[in-house]
Amino acid sequence: MNVRYNARVRISLVRYSVHMKFIQGRYLSVDSINQHIAEVLKRERKQKGWSLDKTAQATGVSKAMLGQIEREESSPTIATLWKIATGMRLSFTSLVTDTESSRPPTLLHRAGNSKTPMPEDALAVEILFPFDPVLGFEYMELTLPAGIKHLSDPHETGVIEHVTVIKGKLEILHRGKWIKLKKGDALRFAADESHGYRNSSQKPVVFHNVIHYPGRS
Repeated sequence: MNVRYNARVRISLVRYSVHMKFIQGRYLSVDSINQHIAEVLKRERKQKGWSLDKTAQATGVSKAMLGQIEREESSPTIATLWKIATGMRLSFTSLVTDTESSRPPTLLHRAGNSKTPMPEDALAVEILFPFDPVLGFEYMELTLPAGIKHLSDPHETGVIEHVTVIKGKLEILHRGKWIKLKKGDALRFAADESHGYRNSSQKPVVFHNVIHYPGRS
């Protein structure tokens, strides 16, 4: 999910924002991110031999929206990116970063001095390490503002999330029940079914999420 050394890329995705910073590659502007998403979508469709109709059927994203994304006329939301990733059997980060370029076995991610102020109802995602096809996972830090609930559709069969609360209190919806977590608590759960995240407190909650994809190469 191509970025400059120690650079941070910020994208506003309607109600959401994505923050990315790595130590390799070249800097990506917002327009470049949209271009990258378009290129990945077109490339993956071509490799699979899928039409826009077939892709819409597999992802649950309308043909019109897919066309707009490929023409760089629309910035997809995180929810839409997840639908595309799930339907096309891709990792989330592969849509917004270059996960194909060779990387050294040791990666360093340095925390930024500050973050861009986010909308009151925004979910912020900072990608610590993008998907690695050898290891089979991606690693992200998420910030959920006070009083906000974020629901997620089922991911690809076999996908597992490992959530650790870094700051604040978090509730995770799993099999119809909200599980309460506090700082230091961790939860592993199957993400191939409907799930969600809720912050019922008066302060933002920060948590790490390691997402593992089965049999991905």
